[in-house]
Formats: sequence, C-alpha cells, structure tokens
Amino acid sequence: MENRTYTADVEPGTSATVAGWVHETRDLGGIAFVIVRDKTGKLQVKLEKDEMDEELVETGLDAARESVVKVTGDVKEEPRAPTGFELVPESFEVVAPADPQLPLDPSGKVDAELPTRLDNRTLDLRKPDVKAVFEIRSEVLRAVREHFRDVGCTEINTPKIVATGTEGGTELFPISYFGEEAFMNQSPQLFKQLMAGSGLEKVFEIGPIFRAEEHNTPRHLNEATSIDFEGAFHDHNDAMDVVEGVVKAAYEAVSENCQEELELLGLEDEFDLPEGDFPRLTYEEAIERVNATGELDEMLVYGDDLSTEAERALGEDVGEHYFITNWPSEIKPFYIKDLDDDPETSTGFDLMHPRMELVSGGQREHRYDHLVEGFEQQGLNPDEFEYYTKMFKYGMPPHAGWGLGGERLIMTMLGLDNIREAVLFPRDRQRLSP
Repeated sequence: MENRTYTADVEPGTSATVAGWVHETRDLGGIAFVIVRDKTGKLQVKLEKDEMDEELVETGLDAARESVVKVTGDVKEEPRAPTGFELVPESFEVVAPADPQLPLDPSGKVDAELPTRLDNRTLDLRKPDVKAVFEIRSEVLRAVREHFRDVGCTEINTPKIVATGTEGGTELFPISYFGEEAFMNQSPQLFKQLMAGSGLEKVFEIGPIFRAEEHNTPRHLNEATSIDFEGAFHDHNDAMDVVEGVVKAAYEAVSENCQEELELLGLEDEFDLPEGDFPRLTYEEAIERVNATGELDEMLVYGDDLSTEAERALGEDVGEHYFITNWPSEIKPFYIKDLDDDPETSTGFDLMHPRMELVSGGQREHRYDHLVEGFEQQGLNPDEFEYYTKMFKYGMPPHAGWGLGGERLIMTMLGLDNIREAVLFPRDRQRLSP
C-alpha cells in the first residue's frame, strides 16, 4: 500500500497513513477512539464528533472489530494515549469489513478452546502471544539454517512422494500416482544418505515428513517438520556435536532477537539457554537411572524401549538436554551401524529434552553387504530399495546423521502444552481442514 506507515514508526508532528485492523472502539459521547492494530503495534485514532465530517465519523464508528481500515491524518502528542500520541484522521476508509459475530476474540480477553483456535487460525494469529510463537519459529529456522551453513553444509530438497517407505509400510500414507501405488515419505533418510555419498558430503534439509501413526497425543503429528542432517566421514559422535550446536544456536538466536516475543509469552525471566556440553548417557546408564527414580510401576530391563513415563522420569532426573547413546541394535532401524567391537550395540543415539525425545540419529551402515543383510533381518525386500542400495557399491563413505522434530523443538523451548500450538495448520487423526 503506497505511503503506508507502520504504527510503530508513526511520529508526532507528521502526517501518516496507517492500515490495519480495528482492535477496539471506545465511544465516550462527544469523542470516540478507534484503536488500529498492525503487525508492529497499535495506534489510537481520535474521532471528534462535533468538529469532524459526519460521514468520516460514522465510517469510523461503524467499522466492526477486525475490519481492515486505512486511516490518514496528522499525528499529535497525547500523553493519555497508550503510545503517547494519536492520529487525527482526515480520511477513514473501511477496506474490508468484518462480520460482527467473530468465532473467537482476537484481543485475547475471552479464551477459546484449541480446536476453535485451529478452525479459525487466521483470527487466532492476530493475538500477539500466538503470533509470537510463529515469529520465534521463524527465527529458529533462520538460525538453524545459518548454523548449518557455518559448519559447511549444503541445503537439499528430497522427494516427498516415494515408491517405498524408509522404515517399512506400517506408518505410510498410500497415494495414487498415475495409476501406481506410491507413498508420502516418512523421512528424507535414504535420500540424504545418498547425498552424503555424493560430492556434497555434508547436507541438511528442513521439510515435511508424513507418518500414519495412530497416536492422538499432545506431542504427535501426522505431518511434521523435520530438520535433517547427514555428514560424510562423520561418526555418531561427530553427528551429536552437530545437533548440539544446532540446538544451542536456535536458543541463542531466540534469546538475542526475540525478547519482545518472549515477554508476550511470559518467558523473559524463564528462558534458559543450554550451557555446557549435553550429558551423554549410554542406554544401560539411562535404564539404571530410570529404575533408580522409583517412578515406574515395573523396572526396565535391557532391551526395553523407553516409555513416555520412563522418558519423563529420566528427564526430571537429568534436568537438561541430554543424549542416550549405545542403544541395542535390535531397537534401532536397519541402516544404523553397529559398534565395530560389539555387534549387539548400535551407534544409534537420541537427543532428549527433559519433556520428550527431540532427535534420533546415528552412524549409518555404509558397507553394501551389511546393509542388505540389515534389510533382510528387518523383513524388508532389498530389491525394492535398489535405487538406494546400489549406490553403496560405488564408494560410499562412512557417514552419520540425524532428524530433529521442528515442532518438538519449538514446543519444548517455549513450554507449550500441545504440539499443535507450534503448527499453523496441524494434520492429525481428526484434522484435515483447514
């Protein structure tokens, strides 16, 4: 819009044109105020009924909340105004009227249930605290990309429509692809490994993944954002170093660049930056520490996966981000390499926040014969993955990587109760629209 000035940039003694939404109207009889809101803040517009054009005043007073308006006039100092000044309009245009019956209150004075908010996401994001979550999410993704580039990675984009699943067919969404069966990809895992074996060597991707899980919990989604890394000539320890750097970079960027958003969320005094190296517990140590908490009804034994209750108990015990390493081979996927001196133990690792798992990763099996054997042991047909396995015949270097749940990173960083609060338009078992 030509000559538009954001409300945060309006200065007394100037003429300005502001455009935004009607946040509130206060009619005090001979005088009225219309509060106009844009992405930078709010500005008081003063309507003097006896001294202004009657049509202009009526236009301003008749504009329902959340109508889009364009107002031009002189900006004058007014100590009683919320910002210390106000705009006295020469013109007041309703660009797009709003229905007076709003499905939720964008001012936040009246709370709405999460389903109502998600059904009306456009209105929901007009609330400053909700918008703050997505400003922070944007900053996290910017910082993550910057850190990847700082450590020499190339950004890639891999297919989201595939002929075979990364980890078998139990969690795949089938689709029709020109008369053939195809699937929405669960992970860029196989493709990013192929790129680690190319001349690119170190790659990352930030993109959607799709899992047809039956979970219906506050921390599961069926379409999620995965932050992925793969590095040639990396082992599992190198990969853990990279993800630790990524997570710390995200927190530091938010702390430095999102103070206003943190204040809106009430986190300005509670936003703790991860300090020092993340503890690295072996799987056996993790089992022992969980059992020692006494929080579980049944003691864990070697070979058990960690339940939600076990993760919670261990997280409270550790109290910071931490890794679990040296998982039993049988628990981890076929492409995770075993330790050279212990074929029963894998190089797989998880990065945990005290609330939940954030990352799964490890060193990959780069030897062709061992890789094919892993497929067969997991009940998968290697022939269906020939596009992937054949490249391991042509000089595949040792490599390692991981996948980080983007929404889980935001959820744990901001202490959100439900992962759907970190997604614009969530996809889960019940929600396919909007």
